[in-house]
Amino acid sequence: MKQSQKNYKRVVVKIGSSLFASGKGCIDFKFFDDTVSQLAKLMQNGKEVVLVSSGAIAMGMCILKLDSRPKAVSDLQAVAAIGQNELMNAYRRCINKYPGINVAQVLLTWDDFNDRNRYLNAKNTILALLGYRSIPIVNENDTVSTDEIKFGDNDKLSALVASLVSADMLIILSDIDGLLDKDKSVVRVVEEITPQIKALACPTDKKTCVGGMVTKIEAAKISVDSGIPCVIANGRQKDIISSIIEEPLKYGTTFLPKGGLAARKRWIAFGVKPKGKIMVDDGAKRALLNRKSLLSVGVVGVDGDFEEGDVVGIIDKQKLEFARGRVFISSRQLEEVMGRRSDKEVIHCDNIAILTADKA
Repeated sequence: MKQSQKNYKRVVVKIGSSLFASGKGCIDFKFFDDTVSQLAKLMQNGKEVVLVSSGAIAMGMCILKLDSRPKAVSDLQAVAAIGQNELMNAYRRCINKYPGINVAQVLLTWDDFNDRNRYLNAKNTILALLGYRSIPIVNENDTVSTDEIKFGDNDKLSALVASLVSADMLIILSDIDGLLDKDKSVVRVVEEITPQIKALACPTDKKTCVGGMVTKIEAAKISVDSGIPCVIANGRQKDIISSIIEEPLKYGTTFLPKGGLAARKRWIAFGVKPKGKIMVDDGAKRALLNRKSLLSVGVVGVDGDFEEGDVVGIIDKQKLEFARGRVFISSRQLEEVMGRRSDKEVIHCDNIAILTADKA
């Protein structure tokens, strides 16, 4: 990747909760100052910055003097509600040092991605904020999120936001130097996310956060499949954000992008929770990988309850999900016609997003 700084016009930066910890069970406010200073300088140099920030629950735990992350959903939501306000205040106090730059709060759930109109509204709002020389600070709406509408972690949310706004780079910052190999050395460049790369990841056990390297690699996969390079690096390193933009292959681990999907197909592939699965035979898989539509004759199984217009996962006989698509038919109707020789179109090729380039 021999791109220079000027190519990275729009950058999404994700900050993990572990970076806020002061080591005394509370919040390191100097970190806020250092981070906002880097973001403000980027904007002064003509960049557009979207910040995906964890920390509402960590901040709430600090205010309430809690030693461990609450387990009950209602307690978590209450702690997040207390912490989110203080989190935004911390960013606002820091950005006030830079006249002409504002911060804005954007809270999202899966519902904002699942619904196409809400998805586009969220995109247009964030782009409008960038036009007003503001830093949109995105977080999951923890105060209302339930298991059904939770992203699960802000690593995934950051990748979805990067795809949403067609970012030029995604930077995921944590308290680690990047992906480590078996010898504990940083893997500088990942050209393809293989099972061997995934095997290097391990979950976190920190009290204030969820995720770990596993979720970061999953986020990197969404990013690179969207045509966006992703860098995982240590947020405590001095001027790390500016350094990555200047020399992305020198810091942390850089995941190189693939060709990338068109904006609408990115929404089908990553922006929607699939409502079910359709299993296809080998012939149908080959046809889909060659950009053909899915016909009922190639369907061998249906899992889940979905309606016309829903997005579903498309799996092969080995149960590998290799594509997603927006169906023209409900699951009940498909069960009646699947496997039959007809021209009944289940998913048009324009509504299919391929997740893997492997040939059947």
